[in-house]
Amino acid sequence: MAQPDQKKFFENLSGAGKAIAVLTSGGDAQGMNAAVRAVVRVGIYVGAKVYFIHEGYQGLVDGGENIEEAKWESVSSMLQVGGTVIGSARCKEFRTHEGRRAAAQNLVLRGITNLCVIGGDGSLTGANLFREEWSGLLDELVQQGKINRESAEKYSHLNIVGMVGSIDNDFCGTDMTIGTDSALHRIIEVVDAIVTTAQSHQRTFVLEVMGRHCGYLALVSALACGADWMFIPEMPPADGWEEQMCTKLSQNRARKKRLNIIIVSEGAIDTSNKPITSEHIKNLVVKCLGFDTRVTILGHVQRGGTPSAFDRILASRMGVEAVLALLEASADTPACVVSLCGNQAVRLPLMECVQMTQEVQKAMDERRFEEAVRLRGRSFENNLNTYKLLAHRKPQSELPISSFNVAVLNVGAPAAGMNAAVRSAVRVGITEGHKIFAVNDGFEGFAKGQIKEIKWGDVGGWTGQGGSLLGTKRTLPAKHLEKIAEQMKANKINALLVIGGFEAFECLLQLTEARSRYEEFCIPMCVLPATISNNVPGTDLSIGADTSVNAIVQTCDRIKQSASGTKRRVFIIETMGGYCGYLASVGGLAAGADAAYIFEEPFDIRDLQANVEHLTAKMKTSIQRGLVLRNENSNENYTTDFIYQLYSEEGKGVFDCRKNVLGHMQQGGAPSPFDRNFGTKIAAKAMLWISRKLKETYRKGRVFANTDDTACLLGMRRRAFVFQPVVDLKNETDFVHRIPKEQWWLKLRPLMKILAKYKTSLDVSESGQLEHVVRHRRPEESEGVPA
Repeated sequence: MAQPDQKKFFENLSGAGKAIAVLTSGGDAQGMNAAVRAVVRVGIYVGAKVYFIHEGYQGLVDGGENIEEAKWESVSSMLQVGGTVIGSARCKEFRTHEGRRAAAQNLVLRGITNLCVIGGDGSLTGANLFREEWSGLLDELVQQGKINRESAEKYSHLNIVGMVGSIDNDFCGTDMTIGTDSALHRIIEVVDAIVTTAQSHQRTFVLEVMGRHCGYLALVSALACGADWMFIPEMPPADGWEEQMCTKLSQNRARKKRLNIIIVSEGAIDTSNKPITSEHIKNLVVKCLGFDTRVTILGHVQRGGTPSAFDRILASRMGVEAVLALLEASADTPACVVSLCGNQAVRLPLMECVQMTQEVQKAMDERRFEEAVRLRGRSFENNLNTYKLLAHRKPQSELPISSFNVAVLNVGAPAAGMNAAVRSAVRVGITEGHKIFAVNDGFEGFAKGQIKEIKWGDVGGWTGQGGSLLGTKRTLPAKHLEKIAEQMKANKINALLVIGGFEAFECLLQLTEARSRYEEFCIPMCVLPATISNNVPGTDLSIGADTSVNAIVQTCDRIKQSASGTKRRVFIIETMGGYCGYLASVGGLAAGADAAYIFEEPFDIRDLQANVEHLTAKMKTSIQRGLVLRNENSNENYTTDFIYQLYSEEGKGVFDCRKNVLGHMQQGGAPSPFDRNFGTKIAAKAMLWISRKLKETYRKGRVFANTDDTACLLGMRRRAFVFQPVVDLKNETDFVHRIPKEQWWLKLRPLMKILAKYKTSLDVSESGQLEHVVRHRRPEESEGVPA
């Protein structure tokens, strides 16, 4: 393990003389191909031999042509393909001792002692058993004369690294498994389509989603579409749920809501562990309420389609971490899984994760449902708590009595997911007993008095809407401080929630600085980062950035497809982002770009020349197309036109060029499931924080908050949501270029270069620690930067 003061670089690790095999097993999941691609290319990059094992464990047992050496070009064009190109199969033989012995022989004959398994908990448990039996299997093969003693000694131990590919997200120890985000994309696409037809006819729809033992897909899609009711195995409804559900559905209809959506996990059960089926729910609604009710079972649609940008990046990061873990493994290193915790890649002991996953099922079988939710991990628990906050409107008599008024507004450019955040903030605020006021058109609208109370029903159906329904402007409050203070006084505003980009951060700074002159600003204030550019200090991610990256990746996929037809063509694509290169870099990694030019990484004519030469060499292989991304403000002289003309001139006779400026299509569209969920969760947290601060600062009949910790930005940092005083973030900010001084995603850039076959330096100092599965609840949020 690297010492804290020692830097560890990927290029110093050698795979020479090592052989790595990669297989996909169990149910397929979108993003598996991105993981296979990363393992192959990174393995070849470090000098190892890499092998495909076709058809999962069946191919491992059968051997022969099923085990094939992979070349760099073998994994070209597979990034955007769903499922698994190398095939997956359930294999009975591998469950037998004889089957595993045949598999061991096939590996030893090719000198393979490093196995990367992409699959669910069953596949990974099988891999661990194989590893534990390895030396015994080799002894048996020597005795049977199938391998010699020298081979047995040379290949005496097997290293195993797992990556979890499962759309159900049912594996403990990781926040997201490969394929989950893509499956949510498929579900939400269907829900959005159903909403339009259901509204036309005033229908109730019962949607059944996958998840035999885990309700993650049902839970997150219910959060992301604002479903009326949800059924999951981990939280069976209380006795008498039939009457409660029908009452809620009829109340919603009475409030002029034209449709009802009920989401059911295929493994949904009641408190007696009896199944609750979609058909049963439909019959119940028809019998009790007489509503026109339809059932839609999504089935294998959820496994299909192209992987989302999130899954491609997750799988690519996991693939690199897996090769790294194999290169560093020794005979006594336990089999591990590479996993995602918050925004951090981690390694966890495989069997700890498997045991905890099995404990969840045991807890559910024994009806210890609260324990099952806790064991599922912080991500699941957090989603469930947010759902409970938002799902059921309490009667007025049950709400806490509060005399506080909270204003909500959008600032800056529109970002997909803003409306989900506003809806969540409004409903959690009402549940907390506050009056919520919506401000139209940002601080400009505030100054003009465009402010009115917003009720629970006013934000119905907002989660799936793109843009900003409140209206948003870039205007900063500095010019209108007096008028804004007057409006705050007139409307008795006691707290402020600002949802927006870099301007929202600047707005809160200006209001905080004006506190000494205007008492009206001495109230709790919170900013939620929402911008496609992801350029707000104090957070790793902003609401809207995921939707935008997906829009870029979808366009790049189409462009690459067109280039595959014409051959020898290079596309130059300009992305948005101001001076922040997040969209170009992360979009480039997810789309399999050859280069991405950004402001944060200065480049000159020599770099451009090197890229042209690299593409010229690429055109001589079987991959005869190129993709180059350029951030709009990456360099004032090397414009998109300049780069296009340079490439066109230098590539004459070898390749031709086309250019595309993606423009505002990156800002539009329906929010991705991630942005709906992120916006919903982060806004709920912010409103609970505001409630807490209001109680803390209420003295002598009024709210007075003038300390730094009452004007915060809520961001996601590494593994936690963190409230940070905006004044503390000033030192972390480059105000001239409107970007944070340090940006985590710059560490992903060498990864894109390696996967595009450039020699580069990759700092892996943070890798290498084998962590343990955390059983107790982690602190979900903290004030100030976490240690």
